[in-house]
Amino acid sequence: MDTAARPVRGARTRTSRAPQKPNAQWKIDGKEPQNPTEVFKAEDDGLNVRTRIEEIYSKEGFDSIAGDDLHGRFRWWGLYTQRKPGIDGGRTASLEPHELEDRYFMMRVRIDGGQLTTEQLRVIGGISTEFARDIADITDRQNVQLHWVRIEDVPEIWRRLEAVGLRTTEACGDVPRAFLASPVAGIAADELIDPTPQLRGIVDTYIGDPSVSNLPRKYKTAITGHPSQDVVHEINDCSFVAVEHPELGVGYDLWVGGALAAVPRLGERLGAFVPPERVVEVWYGVTRLFRDYGYRRLRNKARMKFLLADWGPEKLRQVLETEYLDAPLPDGPAAPEPVGAPDHVGVHKQKDGRYFIGASTLVGRVSGSTLTAVADLAEANGSQRVRTTAFQKILVLDVPEERVDAVTAGLEKLDLSVRPSMFRRATMACTGIEFCKLAIVETKVNAAHAISELEKRLGDLEPEIGRPISLHVNGCPNSCARIQVADIGLKGQLITDADGNQVPGYQVHLGGGLATEGRPEAGLGRTVRGLKVPADGIADYAERVIRRYLADRETGQTFAQWAHAAEDEALV
Repeated sequence: MDTAARPVRGARTRTSRAPQKPNAQWKIDGKEPQNPTEVFKAEDDGLNVRTRIEEIYSKEGFDSIAGDDLHGRFRWWGLYTQRKPGIDGGRTASLEPHELEDRYFMMRVRIDGGQLTTEQLRVIGGISTEFARDIADITDRQNVQLHWVRIEDVPEIWRRLEAVGLRTTEACGDVPRAFLASPVAGIAADELIDPTPQLRGIVDTYIGDPSVSNLPRKYKTAITGHPSQDVVHEINDCSFVAVEHPELGVGYDLWVGGALAAVPRLGERLGAFVPPERVVEVWYGVTRLFRDYGYRRLRNKARMKFLLADWGPEKLRQVLETEYLDAPLPDGPAAPEPVGAPDHVGVHKQKDGRYFIGASTLVGRVSGSTLTAVADLAEANGSQRVRTTAFQKILVLDVPEERVDAVTAGLEKLDLSVRPSMFRRATMACTGIEFCKLAIVETKVNAAHAISELEKRLGDLEPEIGRPISLHVNGCPNSCARIQVADIGLKGQLITDADGNQVPGYQVHLGGGLATEGRPEAGLGRTVRGLKVPADGIADYAERVIRRYLADRETGQTFAQWAHAAEDEALV
């Protein structure tokens, strides 16, 4: 909530404060729009733009698209204009959207829970090859993003996706974005509960429902039944984490209000236990609470995290239970500390005796041809299911024991590593300046180069390093690559080099992380004043700080623990 300005030091303090401006909360301030985004949302639901795309824009071309559709409602169908090639990062903040954008689109295919059949994966691969210059990105929200999409091709792409049960509905926009769910739901031998029925109950009922298609801003959900807690629940708006209640059995611990971006905030437990049969009701209640009480006046305050910060978890739970649920929720215990690796890389036995095989992409970048080849490989070895993860990985499920080696070898040939180096396994990158209009710096190419260099320079030290040190590379302050919760997080910005020139580089965040095995609680990384690295210097910096960690650490001390305890000079 906005606060009154602080008095200037030395000036006479006023006895009364100026009245606060309303936050445009629907249930408190009414629904009159308070900014241009709220105006276009009030004028026409974003879901309605599909008809215009199919009947007008795809037939008459890019120049026929109305501005509020192009820069607003298209997002409700997973479409953003991508960055025009050749515009350097120094001009990102100074140009208008129409000056930055190309006449092509990024299209996000919504893949809730990362759950795909091989037929669906083959369709995505074919679309990428035919309509998107054979580029595809697996995101850290389990989606696939395509690039170079023309408006003329969008209806045919939708037709092909929907023919196999896929869609782009609400993949972007001020809506419930694609749901993170455990990629080993229903198959892992050690899961507490299969969250798929709850996932499907929400998605099939409410995605595309106008009652929740106009939220204050984006809204992200996660649900897992796996002990590794593999859905980064602490940085989602609404999360359900499996827990066993001593009297009520297995259900979910409810978390609310996590998000990163420029102002990161970890979510909080509400202390409420959600039985499986109430997950859909509770999700819809939390979502409508955000719709009605979320701040809409200022876009940079319009996430659930700001409402939680002002209300606190006790008030939020009280409002949820009294205004949005049929009955209060029982109190519940916290989930136990995570166990196991949340990215699921490697070969693992399923509960039915078959195997799933997890492979690492190279910072999420693949191709349509590769996706098609994965579908072919899986089917040739008895599998018809694949999954994507929240760590830019891909899994092949249901592999018979006698076919494990064949699938592993086939994935390696496709540059999808089942036994990656720790540097490849633990590095992620966002889209970056190649396609993103918000980006300042290249990400995927720089991160891939850093992986290659670190494998050469530090590969022989992997046993000594022990657990992987995560490296997340982001092209702007918005943290799509989760920089504040990485061991080494790099935020794209312009920096000043030794000669006084403005060049692409990164601000460094150190020691962040989410709850995982060996780290029971999430925490944000620290920054060191003035600590920045040039865009081509990722490997140099990472090598330097990792070697310093190895030299200085105490017995059993993780990189994150060391980074938070170290003096500034040790981190530069």
